[in-house]
Amino acid sequence: MPDDKQEQPAPSGETAPGLEPSVYDAGEPQYHPPAQALVTTPPAAAPPPPPKPPAEDESDDPEERGMLRMSFMEHLEELRSRILKALAGIVTAFLASFYFCGPLWKIVSAPAVDALRQIGVNPPRLVAITPMEQFNVIYLKLPLLVSVFVGSPWIFYQVWSFISPGLYQREKRWATPFILATAGLFVTGGLFAYFVAFRYGLVFLLGIGRDINVSPMVSINEYFDLFVNVTLGVGLVFEMPVILFFLTLLRVASPRFLFSHSRYAILAITIIAAIVTPTPDAFNMMLFTIPMVGLYFVGLFASYLLVLRREGKKFPWGMIALVFLGILVLAAGVVALLIYRYHFHWIMKWPFLTQ
Repeated sequence: MPDDKQEQPAPSGETAPGLEPSVYDAGEPQYHPPAQALVTTPPAAAPPPPPKPPAEDESDDPEERGMLRMSFMEHLEELRSRILKALAGIVTAFLASFYFCGPLWKIVSAPAVDALRQIGVNPPRLVAITPMEQFNVIYLKLPLLVSVFVGSPWIFYQVWSFISPGLYQREKRWATPFILATAGLFVTGGLFAYFVAFRYGLVFLLGIGRDINVSPMVSINEYFDLFVNVTLGVGLVFEMPVILFFLTLLRVASPRFLFSHSRYAILAITIIAAIVTPTPDAFNMMLFTIPMVGLYFVGLFASYLLVLRREGKKFPWGMIALVFLGILVLAAGVVALLIYRYHFHWIMKWPFLTQ
């Protein structure tokens, strides 16, 4: 049965929806979907911009902020600058010391004069072998040695200024203690060598051979070379507590490690004492070894205090003070008992008490 509704041809000049003429089909209509039937996809969202790289002085670790970062050539330039400044300080101290060469030489030569007097040499004088010897020693080498000790705080300040840019903020607070402790221990070591180790060593050395017709004649050049070796050597070795403290600060060593290996440290100190002290006898070696062993344990104790502070703990200073006070009271009681009960007398030399 034919449909009631039949497609009616489009009027002339018009085309049915979706049928458009094509140039390739000689005017025959081709089907194209209507515009409203096209599904348009939205354009893809643009990718977010890459994050901005952090600045050179910014870091996830707040302790690293403010740390100076330099290239290798900048490090060399900084090292050159610090060396020149340290040398400028030494030159200034040298010029100041040059004016006092005469009094300084009397101070330096006093141990030799006292040692010669004790062994019976009269007059107790040093001698010059060559014409330039006294000029080189008194007016060149002596002011240079004095300038090293006098300018040591400035030198250690330049050392700290070179290494401090690479330290954390909490570590930079050790600047003043580092300079004072390092320079103080260096000067203290020189004074210890001058007043203790060097004087006793000279008496022993110059007294050798007196009973077999050997008369000592000390050249000022040889004497000053020995003086420099002993004072500088002892001054540098006295830096042991500072070295141990900073090894712990940089986490290279720990108090437990230092204490467990203390016997090796004592052996090394004894070997150094045999090299630095001017005499090979046991008495002078012990004069150097005992203070150095004490300084080793002082550095170990300072390292222990640093670890306690790092862990948020406190050292029982009150208990230690009470123990120390008790020991002093006990010692004073023993001395008083010896003096008032057993009639001992106090003298100004070892053993300080005698009947």
